[in-house]
Amino acid sequence: MGRGDGRDRIVSADDADDTGTRILHVDMDAFYAAVEVLDDPSLKGKPLIVGGMEGRGVVSSASYEARRFGVRSAMSVGQALRLCPNAVVVTPHFDRYVTLSRQVMALFHEVTPLVEPLSIDEAFLDVSGARRLWGSPGRIARDLRARVRERTGLVCSIGVASTKHVAKMASTLAKPDGLLIVSGPDNAAFLAARPVRALWGVGPKAAEALEARGIRSVADVLATPRAVLDRALGAATGERISQLARGVDPREVETHRVEKSVGHEETFLEDIADPTVLRAELRRLADRVAARLREAGLSAATIAIKVRKADFTTLSRSQTLAEPTQVGQRIGEVAVELFGRLDLDQPIRLVGVRGENLRASDGSVLALWDDDAEWRRIDEALDDAHARFGRGAVTRASALGVRRGLGALPGSPRLPFQ
Repeated sequence: MGRGDGRDRIVSADDADDTGTRILHVDMDAFYAAVEVLDDPSLKGKPLIVGGMEGRGVVSSASYEARRFGVRSAMSVGQALRLCPNAVVVTPHFDRYVTLSRQVMALFHEVTPLVEPLSIDEAFLDVSGARRLWGSPGRIARDLRARVRERTGLVCSIGVASTKHVAKMASTLAKPDGLLIVSGPDNAAFLAARPVRALWGVGPKAAEALEARGIRSVADVLATPRAVLDRALGAATGERISQLARGVDPREVETHRVEKSVGHEETFLEDIADPTVLRAELRRLADRVAARLREAGLSAATIAIKVRKADFTTLSRSQTLAEPTQVGQRIGEVAVELFGRLDLDQPIRLVGVRGENLRASDGSVLALWDDDAEWRRIDEALDDAHARFGRGAVTRASALGVRRGLGALPGSPRLPFQ
């Protein structure tokens, strides 16, 4: 969910120049909230929070009416309600979001095969090869916005530019329900006027480091010697920010995205102090991670856990394996071992398991002795049972425990692997 509330929205005129453009960044506006309004029109115009477990959950999305009160993604629902007491809180319906996302992505593919999904609700499109059929990039963007609204009832914002970086910046400025075109000749002026925090890849810490040195806008970046940028950000980041500030972004639209990690996490209705319950939950999450890895034909070389204490202190630990794995038992054992190394002095609010450093699995190459052969057979049985009866129908005995009303609220769900 973007952090803007639409008050600084900038859009292009109908006759805006799109010379030198070819990249579209399409971003669905307040996607989860918009789907909830689509399914329940009585919510339209109201400050709406998509979350769960009132007071304990995390805001996954919010309508623009709620954002104007300061409601943001990842804050607790309790905090959001203190900022916006009149907000309506609805439980997320992720299956529904995935269904609508697939419809939207299919519409993108009607325009061009060069589509790069970034998440469940945004994508890059390269329309350079679609001009003869659909017209200029600006015309394509206008027609696509109308097509999305007509076919799904949802609203999107689009940035049109010569590079991915500028297109993404433009779509952010156009939200909600807008179109912003940045022509090639206008790139430099457009970038120079933006705050340094708008540069893709400049997070809060990097922005603070730059602003502490008086570097507050992209124009300031351009006027700053590289040596100063490197001291503030490191040589690699300094180089990247310097290039982006000059409009240099050679990245192409990649139709086959490689997942960098696969993870699941749970936020508890009540803080949990019982280590037995926590270990059981880690094993259950490990099985979910393993199932997604197997579905994608991937294995994880590194296993990581995240643990958030009652005071919101967050701990992370990871371990690189001798051999990559997609076996739930193996991932669970590593997760529990990492958990055992933590010094936990208070109850736990959230736990998560993630597989990182992913690589393709080669099922045809097996060691002479496969220590995980039995566990692989169990995973196959679990996969078969889940396919036939649903994910909650069968689980390992080791993952059972007193769950005390656990509730899942993914922070940034992605489309399932294709």
